[in-house]
Amino acid sequence: MGFFDIFVPKDINGEYAKACEDKDSVILDVRTVSEYKGGHIPKSVNIPVDEIEKVFTQYDKSTHFYVYCLSGARSASAARVLKNQGYEFVVDMGGIGRYHGEIER
Repeated sequence: MGFFDIFVPKDINGEYAKACEDKDSVILDVRTVSEYKGGHIPKSVNIPVDEIEKVFTQYDKSTHFYVYCLSGARSASAARVLKNQGYEFVVDMGGIGRYHGEIER
């Protein structure tokens, strides 16, 4: 990843399709509980970014994480924490605002 890659928008729709095909994946919504209840991507699990340490006891290091939030800032932060904790497969999908699929409530 180069410096200017931070200006390229994430492809949440393409990454969601990959996550759905990946039997080892967890689609992780790191928004608040109230944001999650307001609408979330199907099959996602909600662990708010300020509680990200819960991942460490609930999932092993081989888990494939696809992480998203509202705009992409919290998902980037959560992805960085997961990688720093030794999780090897972590994809920052960015923000749900760019998602074009079904929303569950």
